[in-house]
Amino acid sequence: MKRVRIITFTLMILLSFLLALLPTSANSDGEGKLVYYIPVEQAVERGLLAFLERSVDTALEEGADHIVFEVDTPGGLVDAAGQIANLIKGIPVPTTAYVVGEAMSAGAFISLNADQIVMVPGSAMGAAQVIDGSGTAAEDKAQSAWLATMKEAAELNGRDPIYALAMADPEIDLPDYRAQAGSLLTLTASEALEVGYAEAIAADREELLAFLGLENAIEREMEISFAEQIARFVTHPIVIPILLSIGSMGLVLELYSPGFGIPGIMGLSALFLFFFGHLVAGFAGMETFILFGVGIILLLIEVFVPGFGIFGIIGIGSIIGSMVLASYSTANILFSLLIAAVLTIIMSVLFFKYVGYSGPLKRVILTDSIKTDEGYVSNVTRQEMVGKVGEALTVLRPSGTALFDDERLDVVSEGGYIAQGKKVKIVATAGSRIVVREVRNNENEKS
Repeated sequence: MKRVRIITFTLMILLSFLLALLPTSANSDGEGKLVYYIPVEQAVERGLLAFLERSVDTALEEGADHIVFEVDTPGGLVDAAGQIANLIKGIPVPTTAYVVGEAMSAGAFISLNADQIVMVPGSAMGAAQVIDGSGTAAEDKAQSAWLATMKEAAELNGRDPIYALAMADPEIDLPDYRAQAGSLLTLTASEALEVGYAEAIAADREELLAFLGLENAIEREMEISFAEQIARFVTHPIVIPILLSIGSMGLVLELYSPGFGIPGIMGLSALFLFFFGHLVAGFAGMETFILFGVGIILLLIEVFVPGFGIFGIIGIGSIIGSMVLASYSTANILFSLLIAAVLTIIMSVLFFKYVGYSGPLKRVILTDSIKTDEGYVSNVTRQEMVGKVGEALTVLRPSGTALFDDERLDVVSEGGYIAQGKKVKIVATAGSRIVVREVRNNENEKS
């Protein structure tokens, strides 16, 4: 009997030890788990991609057990959305796309790449057709590639791809969900739940965590920094040409203006924002700043030390090269530079016409002119000779020589041939030019 008690006591100790090693019952409701919230807001562009990369890295480094992407975006760039989707698919912990507003276009595509989708009542997802820079549907090649990408994203988690295709192709007819031929599909939260494009509807984070089984989890939220907000703004495709135009026009105006004032500050500030935003977004490195600085120095050398245009050409090439290196899209930056160049040329012409030179360029550009009213005379106009009569010493055809009061003058006839020895009369003078006419029929002579 004593041996049985000893064995029983030993087994109880072992069982207690084993239970201590197992997860406690509190872990069933997420206690001790770490949930990270990462906002996916505003337009989808490269600045958002850089922020999400930093956010995911931070969440994983701190041991996040679940990452929630809070989606509220009207869409944006397709290439940025593709890279964000690849980022989400590569996360080694569970992910949830929590649609808190709208997940339109690229936002819908990003949401489909998460492990699951949860939507807030009143939210929506869809309308994901590819459009070009003019706001019209993209060409067939780009549209076909996008449809394949949307289908793949839907099938990633076993969703019926017909709804993803209807979001991107207006030719697909789904009248039960207001997607008749000619319109794109947009699903409400309840409709998304009905067709399997959402796993749940949750009004707030508390309900979301309850659905995920993480009620008592530790919650942390990533916030976009001020520098990242600037980067997201200045890397927008519409903002880039505006910044470059302000930068180039400001610097050119500064060359026309005395001292260093508002135009120069505006120009340098715009260019600084361009490079700073692309640096924070991860597109530019210090080499772009160095290359831009070299370009500016070479242009200054060309202005003050003429080098037959060599320094100027290399300087302009360096500046353009630095901007291309800093940009995420060569086509976009070249188009932006073209817009800036055209606006700057127009502004320069208007400014020079109505204002003129008054800045540093005045020191290297000759603007003075020799005027008669200022006492500068290249040839005296002998107005007193008009009306005098003389004799043609040579044949005038129409130029030649004539004698007036014992003075030989180079003259030109009014247009016709005048023979040698004929009487001629001076009818006009302009500088060294003396115009004569043949005297006929006993015209009144003035001597």
